[in-house]
Amino acid sequence: MILVYIIVVNWNLFVDIWWASFALSLFMIVIFTRAVFISHDILHTQYFKNKSLAFKLSYPFSAFILSNSSSWWDFKHNINHHTFCNVPEKDEDILAKFGMFIHYGLYAQLAKGEWVQLRDTIPVAEYAKLKDTFTAENFDADFITDLALKAGMKYITITSKHHDGFCLFKTEQTDFNSLDAPCGRDLMGELAEACEEKGLALFLYYSYAADWKHPYFYAREAGWQNARPAYTEPQPEYKFHKDEDFRIYVDYVHEHMKELLTQYPTIAGIWFDPIMGFYSRPDLFPIEETYALVRSLSPHALISFKQGANGDEDFMAPERNASKRVGTQFEVANRVYELNKNRPREICTTLQPHAWGYNKSVDGQHVSPDEVMQMLEDAKVMNANLLLNVGPKADGSIPEEDVVILTEVGKRLESKESL
Repeated sequence: MILVYIIVVNWNLFVDIWWASFALSLFMIVIFTRAVFISHDILHTQYFKNKSLAFKLSYPFSAFILSNSSSWWDFKHNINHHTFCNVPEKDEDILAKFGMFIHYGLYAQLAKGEWVQLRDTIPVAEYAKLKDTFTAENFDADFITDLALKAGMKYITITSKHHDGFCLFKTEQTDFNSLDAPCGRDLMGELAEACEEKGLALFLYYSYAADWKHPYFYAREAGWQNARPAYTEPQPEYKFHKDEDFRIYVDYVHEHMKELLTQYPTIAGIWFDPIMGFYSRPDLFPIEETYALVRSLSPHALISFKQGANGDEDFMAPERNASKRVGTQFEVANRVYELNKNRPREICTTLQPHAWGYNKSVDGQHVSPDEVMQMLEDAKVMNANLLLNVGPKADGSIPEEDVVILTEVGKRLESKESL
């Protein structure tokens, strides 16, 4: 009653305050809404034609005006919208988005593809010696990013750790890495810096479901024939004996995730592989825990695990064609495919006839610019991205024929856009 009395006695003042509060709230809503559009326009380079500058300005602008929750939405929208949607600068000329895939590691020195340790059953200790001759003297992040831009690409995905377990980034978890090799460099750090400077998104490929080096990855006999090479002699480095041992490897992976996502906080996402290693033993992988860790450390980061591990991925990444399916003999694969089948797709394929890592035996047989243009058209029809792979040579240089092919593709795309 006292409150009612106060309101009645001071009715005029109350009305003035109420209308003032309402007007202020409406004003703030308009300002906040406009801030979203301004931030979006920045991302579309409406105010600044320099894409790198636009990318850098958009996030702090949103964070300052909209608070962290809205800025997270805006940043994640940026990655999804500009990396995985066909939204060109000219609406009348819609082109499928285009990215560069890079498979590089110790295997490049053998020039027989990235699966050479498994296919040639090279003993663990012998393969590890390749670290002592890994120099990467011609791995040039500036050249790689310039080539990607020249080809009309919008992002890069690179192997931070492939199935052989060798890491191309700074890590405290193992000395099997590029900094402890004669190379002595953080190749992921160099590429992350170059991509950020030039406005390219960067995804880090990480082999989660295969590691032929780690002592506690599961054995061939535990579920998947490619979990380890088919050695005729026991490898003393391998110590997996029971399922519980696998948690040691999972903890190792999670420490890597912490390093990757804190050392390179602006990366666009994590690209896990190989999915068959997961489908063969899904019970061993705490996939929800892994994804939650990634998203807690980097909320804007997208996650892909080929056609999917649990249906919580941000996009599918089938190999060589958009409709390809694998693991149909596994219930989990079929269930997750149904969950992910309407998500954005990224078709990954390679300039070489088959291998992803450099294979000298097929020099001169890489796909032609005409074939790449057809791949882009096919991806466009499927409303998918095309992630086109190059396999650097042992010294880190991009094969000359790939440079020629991608440069020509870029010229054709530029010509097409100008029509």
